[in-house]
Amino acid sequence: MATVTMTGSSSDRDSIEIRTVQEAELGDWGRAVNSGFMSGKGDGDLAYRQSQFEPGRSLGAVHRGRFVGTFRSMDRELTLPGGATLVADAITNVTVAATHRRRGLLTAMMAQDLAAAAERGTAIAILVPSEYRIYGRYGFGPANAKRGYVIDALRAGRVRVPAEAEGGSFELLTMAQWRELGPELFDRFRRTQPGAIDRRPVDWQKRTGESPGQKGDWQEPLVALYRDPAGQPAGIIGYTVVYDWTNLISKGAVTVYDHYAVDRAASAALWRYALSIDWIDRLEIPSIAPDDPLPLLLEDPRACVDNGSSSADFVWLRVLDAPVAFSARRYAAPGRVVLQVSDRMGYVDGRFAIEAAADGTGRCVAVGDDQAADVALDAGVLGTLCLSSEPAARLHAAGQLTELRPGAVARLGALLHTDFRPWCPDIF
Repeated sequence: MATVTMTGSSSDRDSIEIRTVQEAELGDWGRAVNSGFMSGKGDGDLAYRQSQFEPGRSLGAVHRGRFVGTFRSMDRELTLPGGATLVADAITNVTVAATHRRRGLLTAMMAQDLAAAAERGTAIAILVPSEYRIYGRYGFGPANAKRGYVIDALRAGRVRVPAEAEGGSFELLTMAQWRELGPELFDRFRRTQPGAIDRRPVDWQKRTGESPGQKGDWQEPLVALYRDPAGQPAGIIGYTVVYDWTNLISKGAVTVYDHYAVDRAASAALWRYALSIDWIDRLEIPSIAPDDPLPLLLEDPRACVDNGSSSADFVWLRVLDAPVAFSARRYAAPGRVVLQVSDRMGYVDGRFAIEAAADGTGRCVAVGDDQAADVALDAGVLGTLCLSSEPAARLHAAGQLTELRPGAVARLGALLHTDFRPWCPDIF
């Protein structure tokens, strides 16, 4: 536990306790979460919070018997470039009451959680920030992004599908069938998608309408399973449809609720299916990988435009143990680069050598000051580099890392190159 001493008027000069939350307190704690996100839901989601509760992983800032700050973390498995996975300290439900801002509550809760994660041996932490300028101060950096598309289905034309997908088939699933088939197929997909995280049973319950406390605001989607020509499940797309009939002419919109496939051929087959749904003129995709080739699959790529609201940075990452995090991933070229990392919280403050072999394997080791540094950066930029969210040259051009030896940025970029940027299809 920690305490934060308040400053202000004499009546306000008392301490706020930062402590773990007990299950019996989840109603009050959940109301504070909802209030922090400007929601009037009260404790209507108590059953769902109880289904997610893990002892010791929810924090609260308590002042005069009330929660004025909230914070929760959980273990999630994150896919790295190359397909290896690491357990991440996934942070969510972060709020500070409007009445108690700028008093160090977030800093105290973050410090307590990250210290606990490091003690458990967790090498990375992740979160989805509601505001851009907050989390860099805690060593987080943007680690993946997402795009949102709207496709004019009447202009798009046919979807180009690889020959190996021809002869596949589709079938509509019930929610029970999705709960049965979806997890294994999603696990196959996520291990091919850097930046993706695992889905827990409670996540599948929420997606399929069986979440504890779930009410009438959930709309059951249509879910189509794609089987490859050999009959094996290879992709799933979930969607909702809204039709607007005027003078017997339909202007229908399909909104994609979920989509994942085990390879590019299956993914293309999913999009051909979606654009062939009867009576629609618009396909809306709120979240897709930033480099997904979907627009290029269309006869008219101009029919696919940015939706203007969903394209943004998404998951941010904080490295707690650089040797573990950077030894687990794969590399695109052989070489060695020494990073000089500054971290005011201390976890990765120092020099680290990344050494990669021609077969893509590599390691990261702490080195002393006797080893000349090639590139200087802070902990937030290290988090961005962990999944290769941005090319080193682009970060250098933006002044976010400093080249200390000629050619070092190019060598670092060659090591960390990936053909496609990371993407996480799920919020947490």
